[in-house]
Amino acid sequence: MTTMVRAAVLTNYIEVAQHLGLQPQAMLAQVGLSKSLLQDPEQRIPVEAAVRLLEDSAAASGCQNFGLRMAESRQLSDFGAVSLLLPHQSTLRNALQALVQYRHLLNDSLALFIEEAGRMVIIREEVVTESHLPCSQANELAIGVMSRLCAALLGAHWRPSSVNFSHEAPDDLQLHRRLFGCKLEFGSEFNGIVCPAADLDVPNPHADPAMARYAQRYLDSLQSESEPSILFDVRKAIYLLLPMGRATIEQIAQALGMNVRTLQRRLEENNATFSDLINDVRRDLVTRYMENPAYSLARIADLLGYSMPSSFTRWFAAQFGMPPAAWRAQRNIVLRKGG
Repeated sequence: MTTMVRAAVLTNYIEVAQHLGLQPQAMLAQVGLSKSLLQDPEQRIPVEAAVRLLEDSAAASGCQNFGLRMAESRQLSDFGAVSLLLPHQSTLRNALQALVQYRHLLNDSLALFIEEAGRMVIIREEVVTESHLPCSQANELAIGVMSRLCAALLGAHWRPSSVNFSHEAPDDLQLHRRLFGCKLEFGSEFNGIVCPAADLDVPNPHADPAMARYAQRYLDSLQSESEPSILFDVRKAIYLLLPMGRATIEQIAQALGMNVRTLQRRLEENNATFSDLINDVRRDLVTRYMENPAYSLARIADLLGYSMPSSFTRWFAAQFGMPPAAWRAQRNIVLRKGG
């Protein structure tokens, strides 16, 4: 089943592409999209086409922050029907929980998890595709939009501590600094925003409980119209929870709001096993981590859920035909020749 996303995810694409000297209609056609599709923000388009478009446009324009440029002028209304609910939540925490609850109405490829870490909160985001496409532009767009949302709801109270990206830093960070106004961490083990937990509980003076109830009933009626893919939802949850050491079947079931037996039954109905899905995500994440020279093999093993480096080495060799140290050395030789 093709994973779909609202066309609103490409809001501002045409303007940014034209500003950077691209021909947006030609770029859209290359991935099977058209300008007319983008005119209806509720139109559903394949997420892989949107992700490819962002990466291709960044490469063609030489603009390493293409996705973030699109996020810079996003409005609360770009969240579609969910925007009817968000401004009436009593706190940012409740608004974020609503985003998690109704994420299928926004973007089926977006994995979103709110992690409590003492006095801090980590808003983890990850754009996930079925064919493991590079998603750095899509991730920057998602994080930029999230930051815009938080700022819209909190105003001057929005003070993130850091914004984290798993990819390497672009050459020019001016836009990142202007949009986020906080510490930037690239080559991080996760994509997302770190902020004080207290900020999430600042009362929203514009909240209207009655309007929130009406909006929630409306969104519930929309959500029941389509059944999300259980396999894709499990994969998204693994992407978020594996680097945290919490990608057990019990934790994944809890994150998806079901018990373990129900999750196992639904996976069986789709001819899948939890261990296969874990392995699939590990294969994708390991290449990301291995290409980051700041990550030791021991740290990579830990991020992938291996308590013993030797277990990680055996798994890696079985998957890629050589030990991780040899793979990394070979990769470095290729990169040097390419440079």
